[in-house]
Amino acid sequence: MSDRAERILKPFEENRAYMEDRIAAGIEANRKGLGRLRFVDEEGNPVTGVHAEIRQKTHDFRFGANLFMLDELETEEKNAAYQERFCELFNLATLPFYWCDLEPEQGKPRFAKDSPKLYRRPAPDLCLEFCEKKGIEPKLHCLNYDQWTPEWVPYDPPAVKRYLEKRISEIGERYRDRIPGMEVINETLCGETNHPEGKHSTRFFYEPDLVEWSFEHARKHLPATKLIINEATPFIWGDAFKYNRGAYYMQIERALAKGASIDAIGMQYHMFYRMEEEEKMTAAFYDPRNLYAVMDQYADFRKPMQITEVTIPAYSALAEDEAVQAEIIKNLYSIWFSHANMEAIIYWNLADGYAAFAPQGDMTYGENYYYGSLLRFDMSPKPAFTELKKLIHETWNTKLSLDSGEADRLSMKGFYGDYEVCVTAGEKTVTAGIHLEKGAKNEFVIRI
Repeated sequence: MSDRAERILKPFEENRAYMEDRIAAGIEANRKGLGRLRFVDEEGNPVTGVHAEIRQKTHDFRFGANLFMLDELETEEKNAAYQERFCELFNLATLPFYWCDLEPEQGKPRFAKDSPKLYRRPAPDLCLEFCEKKGIEPKLHCLNYDQWTPEWVPYDPPAVKRYLEKRISEIGERYRDRIPGMEVINETLCGETNHPEGKHSTRFFYEPDLVEWSFEHARKHLPATKLIINEATPFIWGDAFKYNRGAYYMQIERALAKGASIDAIGMQYHMFYRMEEEEKMTAAFYDPRNLYAVMDQYADFRKPMQITEVTIPAYSALAEDEAVQAEIIKNLYSIWFSHANMEAIIYWNLADGYAAFAPQGDMTYGENYYYGSLLRFDMSPKPAFTELKKLIHETWNTKLSLDSGEADRLSMKGFYGDYEVCVTAGEKTVTAGIHLEKGAKNEFVIRI
């Protein structure tokens, strides 16, 4: 183990027994369930002596990334590789709905797939076409993100509200039946200086009803959509965690008390710290006890939680640095996946060299500096990608081979998701699909 690895992974190692106990117990209790299969013939009579091969096909838990580079790469070969790698890992995609880029000219939103291209901002219809073709759930980011308000929107709150409601209404009319989850508001604790490009901000950002108004009007135009609140890393994790007195916790508490229909709680996890600051910052961020304490506290709201944006730096393309990144990601994903209230983990950028606030391929500038993606610039998989693929498709995947013997039924336990069940009785073989769902009875009758 390199010196850097030993220093950075120290919080995990010092708490390994606690971490592994909570991961194992949490995954068994929260991510897996029991199912009962009963076998009958065409007349409904019991069938015994059945052999069943049970293979998990999908996860109910959502693993995702942003889809900001869909068809945005330099060559068709890289575009194809990006899509292939995306589908290898993910069943959820975050789509860019940044207002200033989606509607740079007033009244002319870039919804259509053939809209003029903007870097890292593929058109929503193009993204949805890809998601629907590949069976990937889309998620919108973000309805009201003040720092990305178009320049043509006035500063005064009444005008902002008028234009913002028009935007939400148009999005609702066009996408309410195609996008099941939407982030309503994002990074309200960051302030207007959050973005290096100095994006436009409005006075509505400072109004006391900012959060509640946003959820009220999102619910008005998106009555059946999952509405999500989202906040930046420094206000949630590490030393910022103050139990029920943290700023984000109290913001949610107040919003709920005022009637905001928050359906899920989003938590970013970008480790955007220079390498020279890494050891100091990650001492708390990578402490499993702190990680679980945060999730346990926010679980008081009885809402699903999502890790909405993840960046774990490698800081270079050196093998030893990529190995450290992979180990951190393995530990973090296992911790998050094990928690009862967690429903999704979304990595941010899939490939190095295409991050925000940096020229394409320049690894010295903006967020490219962190080498924080799962693929290299040439689309080859880093160890972190390989590790995640192993977790999702092997470690957290159920494959069973069972025999009923003299009984006409079988019991199974597996991760929640869709399964293919191939059953054989005598000379007859049939294949059926079942869905093992959390909270459901999960009793299935298979006709042979």
